[in-house]
Amino acid sequence: MTLDAHQEKLGFQAEVKQLLDIVIHSLYSNKEIFLRELISNSSDAIDKLRFESISDPALYESASDLAIKVSFDKAARTVTVSDNGIGMSRDEVVTNLGTIAKSGTREFLSHLTGDQKKDSHLIGQFGVGFYSAFIVADKVSVKSRRAGLGVEHGVAWESMGDGEFTVLNVEKLHRGTEVTLHLKEGEDEFLDAWRLRSIITKYSDHINTPIMMLKLSEDEKATDEWETVNRATALWALPKKSVTEEQYIEFYKHIAHDFENPLAWTHHKIEGGAVEYTALLFMPQHAPFDLWQRDTKHGLKLYVQRVFVMDQAEQFLPHYLRFVRGVLDTTALPLNVSREILQDHHTIPKLRSALVRHVLDLLDRVAKDEPEKYTQFWQEFGNVLKEGPAEDFANRARIANLLRFSSTNPEAKEQSVTLMDYVKRMKPNQKKIYYMTAENIEAAKSGPHLEVFQKNEIEVLLLTDRIDEWVVSHLPEFESHALQSVAKGDLALDEITGESKDSQKDEKQDDKQLPAFEALLKKIQGILDGKVKEVRLSHRLTSSPVCLVREQNALGPQMERLLKAAGQPVEEAKPIMELNPDHAIIQKLQNETDEATLQEWTQILYEQALLAEGSALPDPAAFVKRMNKLWMEIFS
Repeated sequence: MTLDAHQEKLGFQAEVKQLLDIVIHSLYSNKEIFLRELISNSSDAIDKLRFESISDPALYESASDLAIKVSFDKAARTVTVSDNGIGMSRDEVVTNLGTIAKSGTREFLSHLTGDQKKDSHLIGQFGVGFYSAFIVADKVSVKSRRAGLGVEHGVAWESMGDGEFTVLNVEKLHRGTEVTLHLKEGEDEFLDAWRLRSIITKYSDHINTPIMMLKLSEDEKATDEWETVNRATALWALPKKSVTEEQYIEFYKHIAHDFENPLAWTHHKIEGGAVEYTALLFMPQHAPFDLWQRDTKHGLKLYVQRVFVMDQAEQFLPHYLRFVRGVLDTTALPLNVSREILQDHHTIPKLRSALVRHVLDLLDRVAKDEPEKYTQFWQEFGNVLKEGPAEDFANRARIANLLRFSSTNPEAKEQSVTLMDYVKRMKPNQKKIYYMTAENIEAAKSGPHLEVFQKNEIEVLLLTDRIDEWVVSHLPEFESHALQSVAKGDLALDEITGESKDSQKDEKQDDKQLPAFEALLKKIQGILDGKVKEVRLSHRLTSSPVCLVREQNALGPQMERLLKAAGQPVEEAKPIMELNPDHAIIQKLQNETDEATLQEWTQILYEQALLAEGSALPDPAAFVKRMNKLWMEIFS
């Protein structure tokens, strides 16, 4: 509804209303962080002005001294945070303060549980810091003017946090943004100079823009002179020895808009080489809700010679390391660099290689020295790191060392076994690393394909994530040992038993059994014509009657389902059906003369084998009918 020619009353986007409700009801456990969030926004606005002014110096408007100012008015009970950064136009104010222009917003909100502790880190990672002002304020007023626009293009925004806001055109002499918080009753602690200074020092000391407050006189009264409260030095440019753990943590929260501490970090300054750079890289504790969204941008904050250039520069780390947050500052790029220039600049491969090495070094260190932390990392980001072997051939061996699996080893915890652990426990004559893919651990452990391995106490890796089969397809070997699916190919029995004499004995036994079962194999092959490629005797089975296996280079059932779910065309390979010649059912079928009975049993065994490998039955109702008929015959 239009109130006059220049003022409008508008409603918040529905998602903003929901977030405001969560914030206003004290989602954040520590109220004072509202000041950190507002200062962080001001810092970003100043960084953007620095960058845009490279190509348009007139944006400075003859005022090149950049600063953030924090003040308060006890009588009016207000706290104000102002900056002379890039500022906002009317449209930008409405968009930035009235809506959440982020993909996946609804998905994010669906993750909120109502548990304040669990929801707090999601809110922080989503980056809605401005709305934290309503933790302590019952009214928030904003005045802003975008650099380069005339003084008459100022805009005033105001809201009580009740679902609506007003926007009014005003004159604003200076560019930038001024946010005024009208404090709620009981929030008077923030009307104290020393309290505000302590918050700035605690949370924002690292920001490389001066944060200023009015200087205090000897009797602690405000003077007319502004003074810098923070160190105003780029933290990443400081010597590592001079940066405290607390400073690293607060810097991470600033750049990542995260309310939780980082899990680990690494800080590097490289000088004197072909490419000079400083990098400060962090691993978060938790995966953001949009980690798997294709249109979500991830990347580092890029600075060139201490000048902010862009957020989420994706060119410096591969996609499988998209969870990394941090800063890259380099002299190797031009100040007017753009995303298009980054695609082809000759220094990018060198910077990328170095940064990947730093991240992998950090993961190696955490895995070795802080295994509990690495377990937490793996639970959050393991499936992302698994993309590495396919994406980063040069570092495939290093990434392989960082992968974690479950296995049949009774002493191993789930998702804790490394490939090196497996190799160290291999049997003396064992040549391959064996693995089993399945929907879950229970299905993997009870799969018929494991029977001969369990009998011979051969460890098998249990791969239960949807991505796993794709991962191992790009990781053919480790430490010169080929990775082999227990459900593919025809197993070489001497590798399993490790005893060539027994192997030869078993093979002779197979030679004797084959003629006896040859007729049965042909009959079953005929009954299942079009469903299986071949029917043969099995080396894998010891207690199950049948199983389905794939050819060595064929897609497994999990990979087929994954590709189909992604809408990819899949050329389905017919499986091979293996029979256990020592099983009572198979021996009974060998002597079955009634063709109808043989056909019923063959269909039941085939469908059981499909279920055992995790595949869906083509006709579940027909399977149920066959089973019911079988039970009726048994009990009649």
